[in-house]
Amino acid sequence: MTRTSRIRSRAVALPAAAVLLAAAAGCAGSDGGGSAGAGGGDGRGGTLVIGATGKLPNPDTVIGGAGFEGKRLVSFQLYEGLTRYELLKDTDKPPVVTGALATDWQVAADARTWTFTLRKGVTFQDGTPFDADAVVFNLARYLDKKSPEYTDALGAAAAEYAGDIASYRKTDADHVELVTKEPNGHFPEDLAHVLIASPTAVRKSGSADFAQHPVGTGPFSFVSQTEGQQIELAANKGYWRGAPKLDRLVIKALPDAAARTAALRSGGVNWIEYPNPDDIDSLKADGVQIATNSYDHLWYWILDTSKAPWDNPLVRRAANFAIDRKAIAEKLLHGTADPAYQTAPRATAAYDPAGDVYSYDPAKARQLLAEAGVPNGFSTSVTVPTGGSGNLLPVPIAEALQRDLGAVGIKVELRTTDWTTLIGAEAKGQVALGSDAVAQSTTLFQSEALLPLFIGSKSPFWTGHYANPQVDELLASSAANADQAARQAGYRKALALVTQDAPWLFVVNDRNPRALSPKVQGLVQPQSWFLDLTTVWVR
Repeated sequence: MTRTSRIRSRAVALPAAAVLLAAAAGCAGSDGGGSAGAGGGDGRGGTLVIGATGKLPNPDTVIGGAGFEGKRLVSFQLYEGLTRYELLKDTDKPPVVTGALATDWQVAADARTWTFTLRKGVTFQDGTPFDADAVVFNLARYLDKKSPEYTDALGAAAAEYAGDIASYRKTDADHVELVTKEPNGHFPEDLAHVLIASPTAVRKSGSADFAQHPVGTGPFSFVSQTEGQQIELAANKGYWRGAPKLDRLVIKALPDAAARTAALRSGGVNWIEYPNPDDIDSLKADGVQIATNSYDHLWYWILDTSKAPWDNPLVRRAANFAIDRKAIAEKLLHGTADPAYQTAPRATAAYDPAGDVYSYDPAKARQLLAEAGVPNGFSTSVTVPTGGSGNLLPVPIAEALQRDLGAVGIKVELRTTDWTTLIGAEAKGQVALGSDAVAQSTTLFQSEALLPLFIGSKSPFWTGHYANPQVDELLASSAANADQAARQAGYRKALALVTQDAPWLFVVNDRNPRALSPKVQGLVQPQSWFLDLTTVWVR
């Protein structure tokens, strides 16, 4: 079995909103990364209160369940893996992976055996030491069904990033050896998502109740939570990279965009994820900071390529020529997104400027529909989430697409549901509400391990039944290569094929906007779904 097919056959938990199946800096209108507000290096303290776009994750390490937004705001604040994303440097390009609980690593000649040197002097938030035994304990909790701490939920969630681990062991007090089932060039990146909890805390509470008392090594420690709705964290004064500047971090679930804006205006929160684009000008007039940066994001429709007429690539291409992405990005989303004319998001190394295939050309769309034998169009349906991680304004965007497609004869019925229901159905290989397509956002390169789940022939997720053996082979051969440039070149070829096959309706690449009170200082916004909040403080 190839490595790609192994990944596809796993039962995994959805990552980020995006993901699936799953979602940017300085002052308003900035095109690159930087600091939101001035004086970020001078101040310290305060409580940052963030309004999130969806429910908050289960805070037990890898279980999550709220997409990459949940991982960004909660999981990565409580925990770390052996590696992490470097989010404070080079914010004009996608972040690189650097050491976290490991300082460095080597891979043997077999391309499968990895040795990690562990960071000394790190303690968990409960004061217990991090060491090689802690790494082995956590991997057993995720991968060994005989472990007292293993649960099916942990095993399913961990398979997403740790499923390639064939064996693991402590070689001495400062080193662990991890062996993958097959060569995996992006293994260090995968391990940024394999989060390490305090063995002492897990044993004390038991796996079943650990989510009520989570303990990691991250920059913030757990204080309290209202499950799924609000979580309060405190600065980890003993954090190995240095204590965060904030005193407290509070995350609130505010799925409704208007409610988020109202909370920001009233002072109920001092930071909101994804402000309603219609509110941005008035927020800026009130002194609110709008931070943006391109990142690895695609908002799109997955088309059911097993159903006529979506089984015809001419029809799928016609639909892509029918939509006015520029109007959606500039008018509906007020410049907080860029038009997406191909599979690869703009802020990725796999993006090819020469690969922007699908311009707005209704005449071309009608021509292709005629060639496909449906000159008068057809009726179809799409399931659309009402909100959720990375989903922008899903219903208004879908309504704009409905109008554009209707103009060339493709009549679309919109069926709305909540984000959790939509991705829960996809995880079972199904479509919520039984539609012919699904609207959602996703990431493609923030985590390379996810690529086969989106465009692989045998993904356990619902992918519209898309299959291309050439794409499968390119994904498998690229993923095995430890050279990042070579991997990205292979991915670029694979995604060019996907663009031509058009199993998706490519719509926009989000610019990750967030709105901050003038009192919030020191944000560095990278080209990433994730954030480093250690530099932020509240005036």
